[in-house]
Amino acid sequence: MNSFTDLNLSPPLLKALAELEYTEMTPVQAASLPAILEKRDVLAQAKTGSGKTAAFALGLLSSLDASISKVQGLVLCPTRELADQVSREIRRLAAFIPNVKVLTLCGGVPRRTHINSLSHEPHLAVGTPGRILDLIKKKALPLEALSTLVLDEADRMLDMGFAEAIEEIVSYAPTKRQTLLFSATMPEPIRQFSRQFQRTPLDVTIKSDADEILIDQYFYEVEADEKVTALTHLLLHHQPESCVVFCNTRQTVRDVHEALVEQGFSALALHGEQEQREREEMLVRFANRSCNVLIATDVAARGLDIKELPMVINFDIASDADTHIHRVGRTGRAGSHGIALSLVGPREGYRARTIADQQKLELNWKRIPLIKNTTAQSAAFITIAVDGGRQDKVRPGDLLGALTGDAGLPGTAVGKIDVFPTRSYIAIAREWHNKAVERLRAGTIKGRKFRIRNIR
Repeated sequence: MNSFTDLNLSPPLLKALAELEYTEMTPVQAASLPAILEKRDVLAQAKTGSGKTAAFALGLLSSLDASISKVQGLVLCPTRELADQVSREIRRLAAFIPNVKVLTLCGGVPRRTHINSLSHEPHLAVGTPGRILDLIKKKALPLEALSTLVLDEADRMLDMGFAEAIEEIVSYAPTKRQTLLFSATMPEPIRQFSRQFQRTPLDVTIKSDADEILIDQYFYEVEADEKVTALTHLLLHHQPESCVVFCNTRQTVRDVHEALVEQGFSALALHGEQEQREREEMLVRFANRSCNVLIATDVAARGLDIKELPMVINFDIASDADTHIHRVGRTGRAGSHGIALSLVGPREGYRARTIADQQKLELNWKRIPLIKNTTAQSAAFITIAVDGGRQDKVRPGDLLGALTGDAGLPGTAVGKIDVFPTRSYIAIAREWHNKAVERLRAGTIKGRKFRIRNIR
């Protein structure tokens, strides 16, 4: 089976898939969805961007009874960003199923806010293990009606020390349930998790050799104090529309960000000490092309929902081969070509060689290109924030209509539109930005006035 229409899916789900232009199943979907829909346990290994979220989301929504206001599905994710991404995908697929409530429950939001939201139980909950366990212990998140538990990016959750929290969460869940476990890598601890929590799961492994061929990897030997200079030369030489620069520590993220901004790059820094609103807005700006370069640690970058990322740069070599694979796998997705560049300091050569040996990868060494008299390119878009969202019944079409109708902007001036519960973000082509802000402030959206602000 290759088409979603080959599956026993409800008309509302098929309609949502058609609206999203999801027609042919990805390999992980084709291999796992029939078993998921039969309520079997599944243990699946597939890289980031393979379509696994839609696979378990369709399973959750297929077995959902929206008339019962109880938590029927729970998805555990390693980070807030991934949890937000998963929730958005579930909501998009549930667009034509009336009254489905999906809640995202992660740290960084006051606990009281979540407890208030849980006064009316959601049908599906998505969150990080720490906050989910906290809410369960507070008796705010009952699991007696839970029928499906999903562990997403299980390898990263174990790496981040969530094993005990996950075990405790599972102890509150009904023993008669479906458990779906997805992981980009399959080390022995994940196999142990499967044996502990799953019942004769279908074992699915999606080889990514064909995808890896689409990623060109190059390595550059540089002195530690010359890395920032080398990074700027690479960025100026390639001029990527979007690039993630990976660093191993928060302080390095800050230092690299400061240096790039001083040299005129459109760059943002993402790390774990930021407030959730700030992190969300950074991810929105990067995804909608209002920023060219995102500097991040591995933890902060989990859950990045960037479908076409042309380049990643390892400012620091990853500590292990699995982390390197995760970083490099951000580019070259969905059949697109990608480039992964790695700066190797004097003390990092052994790590690069170890990664190459474990990946059976030939280290392709290059010289840093010398660039003179070239300026950093500006981001193509600027983001405008509208302080109105789903709770105000604001939809992407309403925002697009306000801009291309009364405001008089051409459709090509409007980029990606993201609508959150209480706010929305619109990417506007740089040359049209001032006019868009002026017209939105002077006009209305759905007959109402909303505060309009710039996100820079």
